[in-house]
Amino acid sequence: MYGMIDGTGFEVLAPSFQSCLIGHARVERLWTGARWAEGPAWFAAGRYLVWSDIPNNRMLRFDDTDGSVSVFRQPSNNSNGNTVDREGRLVTCEHLARRVTRTEHDGSITVIADRFEGKRFNSPNDVVVKSDGSIWFTDPDYGILIDYEGQRAESEMGACHVYRADPDGRITRVADDYVKPNGLAFSPDERMLYIADTGASHIKDGPAHIRRHAVGEDGTLSRGEVLAECTAGLFDGFRVDREGRIWSSAADGVHCLTPEGQLIGKILIPEMVSNVCFGGPRLNRLFICGTTSLYSAFLAVNGISPIGS
Repeated sequence: MYGMIDGTGFEVLAPSFQSCLIGHARVERLWTGARWAEGPAWFAAGRYLVWSDIPNNRMLRFDDTDGSVSVFRQPSNNSNGNTVDREGRLVTCEHLARRVTRTEHDGSITVIADRFEGKRFNSPNDVVVKSDGSIWFTDPDYGILIDYEGQRAESEMGACHVYRADPDGRITRVADDYVKPNGLAFSPDERMLYIADTGASHIKDGPAHIRRHAVGEDGTLSRGEVLAECTAGLFDGFRVDREGRIWSSAADGVHCLTPEGQLIGKILIPEMVSNVCFGGPRLNRLFICGTTSLYSAFLAVNGISPIGS
Protein backbone atom coordinates (compact mmCIF):
# COMPACT_ATOMS: atom_id res chain seq x y z
CA MET A 1 0.00 0.00 0.00
CA TYR A 2 1.33 3.39 -0.99
CA GLY A 3 0.52 6.94 0.00
CA MET A 4 1.51 9.20 2.87
CA ILE A 5 4.08 8.00 5.35
CA ASP A 6 2.64 9.46 8.53
CA GLY A 7 4.61 12.24 10.12
CA THR A 8 7.62 12.24 7.81
CA GLY A 9 6.79 14.63 5.01
CA PHE A 10 7.33 11.94 2.36
CA GLU A 11 4.65 10.76 -0.06
CA VAL A 12 5.28 7.52 -1.95
CA LEU A 13 3.57 7.38 -5.36
CA ALA A 14 5.44 4.40 -6.81
CA PRO A 15 7.30 1.49 -5.16
CA SER A 16 10.68 2.65 -6.44
CA PHE A 17 10.51 5.82 -4.35
CA GLN A 18 10.58 3.75 -1.16
CA SER A 19 14.19 2.77 -1.88
CA CYS A 20 15.14 6.48 -1.90
CA LEU A 21 14.04 6.94 1.71
CA ILE A 22 15.53 6.27 5.13
CA GLY A 23 12.81 4.85 7.35
CA HIS A 24 13.37 7.06 10.39
CA ALA A 25 14.58 10.21 8.60
CA ARG A 26 12.45 13.33 8.77
CA VAL A 27 12.24 16.68 7.03
CA GLU A 28 13.99 19.34 9.12
CA ARG A 29 13.52 23.09 9.01
CA LEU A 30 17.00 24.52 9.56
CA TRP A 31 16.27 28.26 9.40
CA THR A 32 13.56 30.76 8.51
CA GLY A 33 13.50 34.50 7.80
CA ALA A 34 13.89 34.92 4.04
CA ARG A 35 11.50 36.56 1.59
CA TRP A 36 12.28 34.28 -1.37
CA ALA A 37 15.00 31.71 -0.75
CA GLU A 38 16.75 30.39 -3.85
CA GLY A 39 19.90 28.94 -5.37
CA PRO A 40 21.46 26.59 -2.76
CA ALA A 41 25.06 25.49 -3.40
CA TRP A 42 27.10 23.12 -1.22
CA PHE A 43 30.80 23.69 -0.44
CA ALA A 44 32.26 20.39 0.70
CA ALA A 45 35.65 21.64 1.91
CA GLY A 46 34.07 24.07 4.37
CA ARG A 47 30.96 22.01 5.11
CA TYR A 48 28.65 24.93 4.44
CA LEU A 49 25.75 25.83 2.18
CA VAL A 50 25.31 29.17 0.44
CA TRP A 51 21.94 30.32 -0.83
CA SER A 52 20.20 33.49 -2.02
CA ASP A 53 17.47 35.59 -0.44
CA ILE A 54 16.65 37.53 -3.60
CA PRO A 55 14.32 40.35 -2.41
CA ASN A 56 16.51 41.01 0.63
CA ASN A 57 19.52 41.40 -1.67
CA ARG A 58 21.71 39.01 0.29
CA MET A 59 23.29 35.59 0.29
CA LEU A 60 23.18 33.43 3.40
CA ARG A 61 25.47 30.72 4.74
CA PHE A 62 24.47 27.61 6.72
CA ASP A 63 27.33 26.05 8.68
CA ASP A 64 26.85 22.29 8.86
CA THR A 65 29.32 21.96 11.73
CA ASP A 66 27.20 23.89 14.23
CA GLY A 67 23.89 24.70 12.50
CA SER A 68 24.46 28.45 12.52
CA VAL A 69 23.30 30.80 9.76
CA SER A 70 25.05 34.05 8.86
CA VAL A 71 25.13 36.57 6.03
CA PHE A 72 27.56 35.45 3.33
CA ARG A 73 27.25 38.54 1.09
CA GLN A 74 25.17 41.71 1.24
CA PRO A 75 24.41 43.39 -1.08
CA SER A 76 24.42 40.51 -3.53
CA ASN A 77 23.03 42.20 -6.66
CA ASN A 78 19.79 40.29 -6.00
CA SER A 79 21.57 37.01 -6.60
CA ASN A 80 19.46 34.02 -7.65
CA GLY A 81 20.92 30.70 -8.77
CA ASN A 82 24.30 29.47 -7.53
CA THR A 83 26.51 26.51 -8.23
CA VAL A 84 30.07 25.31 -7.68
CA ASP A 85 32.55 24.93 -10.55
CA ARG A 86 35.18 22.25 -11.08
CA GLU A 87 37.68 24.14 -8.91
CA GLY A 88 35.30 24.63 -6.01
CA ARG A 89 34.48 28.27 -6.80
CA LEU A 90 31.08 29.90 -6.43
CA VAL A 91 29.25 30.76 -9.66
CA THR A 92 26.30 33.12 -9.25
CA CYS A 93 23.44 34.54 -11.32
CA GLU A 94 22.81 38.20 -10.44
CA HIS A 95 19.47 39.78 -11.28
CA LEU A 96 20.36 43.38 -10.51
CA ALA A 97 23.64 43.44 -12.44
CA ARG A 98 22.14 41.16 -15.12
CA ARG A 99 25.18 38.94 -15.24
CA VAL A 100 26.83 35.66 -14.23
CA THR A 101 29.88 35.92 -11.96
CA ARG A 102 32.47 33.71 -10.34
CA THR A 103 33.85 34.28 -6.84
CA GLU A 104 37.55 33.46 -6.92
CA HIS A 105 39.40 31.73 -4.11
CA ASP A 106 40.73 35.10 -2.93
CA GLY A 107 37.21 36.57 -2.77
CA SER A 108 37.47 38.71 -5.90
CA ILE A 109 34.62 38.68 -8.44
CA THR A 110 35.09 37.74 -12.09
CA VAL A 111 32.36 38.51 -14.62
CA ILE A 112 31.64 35.40 -16.70
CA ALA A 113 28.90 36.84 -18.89
CA ASP A 114 26.90 40.07 -18.93
CA ARG A 115 26.11 40.54 -22.62
CA PHE A 116 25.38 38.59 -25.76
CA GLU A 117 25.93 40.17 -29.16
CA GLY A 118 26.25 43.55 -27.43
CA LYS A 119 22.95 43.33 -25.56
CA ARG A 120 22.59 43.01 -21.79
CA PHE A 121 21.03 39.85 -20.47
CA ASN A 122 17.55 40.02 -18.91
CA SER A 123 18.30 38.58 -15.46
CA PRO A 124 20.29 35.31 -15.37
CA ASN A 125 18.37 32.88 -13.20
CA ASP A 126 19.98 29.47 -12.75
CA VAL A 127 23.35 28.00 -13.65
CA VAL A 128 25.16 24.68 -13.95
CA VAL A 129 28.77 23.80 -14.81
CA LYS A 130 29.66 20.95 -17.17
CA SER A 131 32.76 18.80 -16.65
CA ASP A 132 34.56 20.57 -19.51
CA GLY A 133 34.34 23.82 -17.56
CA SER A 134 31.57 25.39 -19.64
CA ILE A 135 28.93 27.32 -17.72
CA TRP A 136 25.30 26.95 -18.81
CA PHE A 137 22.64 29.40 -17.62
CA THR A 138 19.06 30.47 -18.21
CA ASP A 139 17.97 34.07 -18.77
CA PRO A 140 14.26 34.72 -18.12
CA ASP A 141 13.09 38.25 -17.36
CA TYR A 142 11.87 37.88 -13.76
CA GLY A 143 14.49 40.29 -12.43
CA ILE A 144 13.47 43.13 -14.75
CA LEU A 145 9.67 42.75 -14.67
CA ILE A 146 9.24 44.58 -11.35
CA ASP A 147 11.39 46.11 -8.61
CA TYR A 148 11.12 43.20 -6.16
CA GLU A 149 13.82 40.76 -7.29
CA GLY A 150 15.91 43.22 -9.25
CA GLN A 151 15.15 46.46 -11.09
CA ARG A 152 12.39 47.11 -13.59
CA ALA A 153 13.81 47.59 -17.08
CA GLU A 154 13.11 46.93 -20.72
CA SER A 155 14.51 43.72 -22.15
CA GLU A 156 17.36 44.34 -24.55
CA MET A 157 17.18 40.73 -25.72
CA GLY A 158 13.47 40.86 -26.46
CA ALA A 159 13.08 37.21 -25.44
CA CYS A 160 14.28 34.66 -22.89
CA HIS A 161 16.97 32.15 -23.89
CA VAL A 162 19.51 29.64 -22.60
CA TYR A 163 23.26 30.24 -22.98
CA ARG A 164 26.63 28.52 -22.66
CA ALA A 165 29.81 30.32 -21.60
CA ASP A 166 32.95 28.45 -22.65
CA PRO A 167 36.23 28.61 -20.70
CA ASP A 168 37.71 30.76 -23.50
CA GLY A 169 35.05 33.43 -22.87
CA ARG A 170 32.87 32.71 -25.89
CA ILE A 171 29.11 32.96 -25.24
CA THR A 172 26.69 30.85 -27.29
CA ARG A 173 22.90 30.83 -27.31
CA VAL A 174 21.96 27.16 -27.08
CA ALA A 175 18.14 27.32 -26.86
CA ASP A 176 15.85 30.04 -28.17
CA ASP A 177 12.38 28.46 -27.99
CA TYR A 178 11.60 28.85 -24.28
CA VAL A 179 9.03 31.20 -22.77
CA LYS A 180 10.76 31.55 -19.40
CA PRO A 181 13.67 29.11 -19.05
CA ASN A 182 14.44 28.48 -15.41
CA GLY A 183 16.16 25.58 -13.60
CA LEU A 184 18.56 23.31 -15.45
CA ALA A 185 20.75 20.27 -14.77
CA PHE A 186 22.71 17.65 -16.67
CA SER A 187 22.10 13.91 -16.53
CA PRO A 188 24.89 12.01 -14.73
CA ASP A 189 26.65 11.20 -18.02
CA GLU A 190 26.04 14.75 -19.33
CA ARG A 191 24.45 13.39 -22.48
CA MET A 192 21.17 15.10 -21.60
CA LEU A 193 20.38 18.59 -20.36
CA TYR A 194 17.09 19.14 -18.54
CA ILE A 195 15.59 22.65 -18.56
CA ALA A 196 12.45 23.88 -16.81
CA ASP A 197 10.09 26.33 -18.50
CA THR A 198 7.99 28.40 -16.08
CA GLY A 199 6.13 30.39 -18.71
CA ALA A 200 2.84 29.66 -16.95
CA SER A 201 3.88 32.13 -14.23
CA HIS A 202 2.84 35.03 -16.47
CA ILE A 203 1.05 33.49 -19.47
CA LYS A 204 -2.29 31.73 -19.26
CA ASP A 205 -1.86 28.07 -20.23
CA GLY A 206 1.85 28.70 -20.63
CA PRO A 207 4.46 25.96 -20.15
CA ALA A 208 4.95 24.37 -16.74
CA HIS A 209 7.25 21.52 -17.58
CA ILE A 210 10.78 20.16 -17.83
CA ARG A 211 12.22 19.47 -21.26
CA ARG A 212 15.01 17.04 -22.09
CA HIS A 213 17.67 17.89 -24.69
CA ALA A 214 20.39 15.66 -26.13
CA VAL A 215 23.80 17.33 -25.80
CA GLY A 216 26.03 17.11 -28.86
CA GLU A 217 29.79 16.66 -28.71
CA ASP A 218 30.12 20.24 -29.98
CA GLY A 219 27.92 21.58 -27.17
CA THR A 220 24.79 22.03 -29.25
CA LEU A 221 21.37 20.92 -28.02
CA SER A 222 18.64 18.99 -29.75
CA ARG A 223 15.28 20.74 -29.93
CA GLY A 224 14.22 18.74 -26.91
CA GLU A 225 11.04 17.08 -25.76
CA VAL A 226 8.73 17.59 -22.80
CA LEU A 227 9.83 15.14 -20.12
CA ALA A 228 7.27 15.95 -17.41
CA GLU A 229 4.45 18.40 -16.71
CA CYS A 230 4.28 19.82 -13.19
CA THR A 231 1.23 18.63 -11.24
CA ALA A 232 1.53 21.30 -8.53
CA GLY A 233 2.47 24.80 -9.58
CA LEU A 234 5.74 25.05 -11.51
CA PHE A 235 9.03 23.21 -11.72
CA ASP A 236 11.69 25.77 -10.80
CA GLY A 237 15.18 24.64 -9.75
CA PHE A 238 16.18 20.97 -9.56
CA ARG A 239 19.10 18.57 -9.22
CA VAL A 240 19.85 15.05 -10.46
CA ASP A 241 21.11 12.19 -8.30
CA ARG A 242 23.68 9.56 -9.31
CA GLU A 243 20.99 7.23 -10.64
CA GLY A 244 19.54 9.94 -12.87
CA ARG A 245 16.44 10.74 -10.83
CA ILE A 246 15.36 14.39 -10.93
CA TRP A 247 14.57 16.12 -7.62
CA SER A 248 12.61 19.23 -8.55
CA SER A 249 10.98 22.10 -6.72
CA ALA A 250 7.20 22.48 -6.96
CA ALA A 251 4.38 24.32 -5.20
CA ASP A 252 3.84 21.53 -2.65
CA GLY A 253 7.46 20.57 -2.03
CA VAL A 254 9.96 18.48 -3.96
CA HIS A 255 8.91 16.09 -6.74
CA CYS A 256 11.07 13.07 -7.54
CA LEU A 257 10.98 12.01 -11.20
CA THR A 258 12.57 9.04 -12.91
CA PRO A 259 14.86 9.71 -15.89
CA GLU A 260 11.81 8.89 -18.02
CA GLY A 261 9.77 11.61 -16.30
CA GLN A 262 7.54 9.47 -14.05
CA LEU A 263 6.57 11.13 -10.76
CA ILE A 264 7.37 8.50 -8.13
CA GLY A 265 7.23 10.49 -4.90
CA LYS A 266 7.28 13.81 -3.10
CA ILE A 267 8.92 15.50 -0.16
CA LEU A 268 6.08 17.60 1.18
CA ILE A 269 7.05 21.09 2.36
CA PRO A 270 4.59 23.61 3.88
CA GLU A 271 5.88 26.37 1.59
CA MET A 272 6.39 26.77 -2.14
CA VAL A 273 9.82 25.39 -3.00
CA SER A 274 12.18 27.22 -5.37
CA ASN A 275 15.30 25.08 -5.59
CA VAL A 276 17.29 22.23 -4.08
CA CYS A 277 20.80 20.78 -3.96
CA PHE A 278 22.56 17.76 -2.54
CA GLY A 279 25.06 18.32 0.25
CA GLY A 280 26.62 16.85 3.34
CA PRO A 281 29.88 14.87 3.45
CA ARG A 282 28.32 12.01 1.45
CA LEU A 283 26.00 14.16 -0.70
CA ASN A 284 23.01 12.29 0.71
CA ARG A 285 21.31 15.29 2.29
CA LEU A 286 18.90 17.27 0.13
CA PHE A 287 18.85 20.97 1.03
CA ILE A 288 15.54 22.59 0.11
CA CYS A 289 14.84 26.31 -0.31
CA GLY A 290 11.22 27.03 0.61
CA THR A 291 9.77 30.49 0.23
CA THR A 292 10.98 31.79 3.61
CA SER A 293 12.94 28.86 4.99
CA LEU A 294 15.77 26.39 4.52
CA TYR A 295 14.85 22.72 4.95
CA SER A 296 16.74 19.46 4.57
CA ALA A 297 16.11 15.73 4.40
CA PHE A 298 18.56 12.85 4.54
CA LEU A 299 17.95 10.34 1.75
CA ALA A 300 19.13 6.89 0.69
CA VAL A 301 20.46 8.37 -2.56
CA ASN A 302 23.50 10.50 -3.36
CA GLY A 303 23.99 13.63 -5.41
CA ILE A 304 26.68 14.21 -8.01
CA SER A 305 29.82 16.03 -6.90
CA PRO A 306 30.27 19.27 -8.85
CA ILE A 307 34.05 18.83 -8.82
CA GLY A 308 34.07 15.21 -10.00
CA SER A 309 35.31 12.11 -8.30
